[in-house]
Amino acid sequence: MATPATGLAVAALVAAGTLAVGFNTPARAATCGGYVGLTFDDGPSGNTPALLNALKQNGLRATMFNEGQYAATYPAQVRAEVAAGMWVGNHSYTHPHLTQQTRATIDSEISRTQQAIATAGGGTPRLFRPPYGETNATVKAAEAKYGLTEIIWDVDSQDWNGASTDAIVTAAGRLTAGQVILMHDWPANTVAAIPRIAQGLTARGLCAGMISPQTGRAVAP
Repeated sequence: MATPATGLAVAALVAAGTLAVGFNTPARAATCGGYVGLTFDDGPSGNTPALLNALKQNGLRATMFNEGQYAATYPAQVRAEVAAGMWVGNHSYTHPHLTQQTRATIDSEISRTQQAIATAGGGTPRLFRPPYGETNATVKAAEAKYGLTEIIWDVDSQDWNGASTDAIVTAAGRLTAGQVILMHDWPANTVAAIPRIAQGLTARGLCAGMISPQTGRAVAP
């Protein structure tokens, strides 16, 4: 049992900055045998605060692929994503099947979202996820015009398809270093899965990282 004197000594060390506390300590960083990309599509929404709270409480950072129409409707939630340490990506303005659209429409979907996210305080996205993961040369050319890197996914959690919390956790368990998982902003089962996803990553020596605009792979933040 620590004595009062011991407690005071510890407090003094913390105050002096010589005893690191919190999940961003060097000791924690040393346990990262690799990084994975957690991604959440279709936000922001009224469910975003619950998702952000779950991520923060479990020491996780993620990339939020926002739709422009929702960024314009919920600008405070875009700012909340940034404040919570998340990265904000472009997921088109209205979520159409881009491969069925004209180049002008594709350009509009991307450019309007870049503007909506920037106006909301989310910065200028560098990552783009095409709706439904559908892409072609025309889509890629439009992405390049705005300096965006296309990000699909390695693992689909199937949360959009009614996957249970257990199934979402199992899907996350298939991630290996550098890989990216598809999840969504709105399913309650996804929010419920967050603590167990965090535990599973820690148990496997993996950490949640950022997605590199250069390689499209998950790397250290």
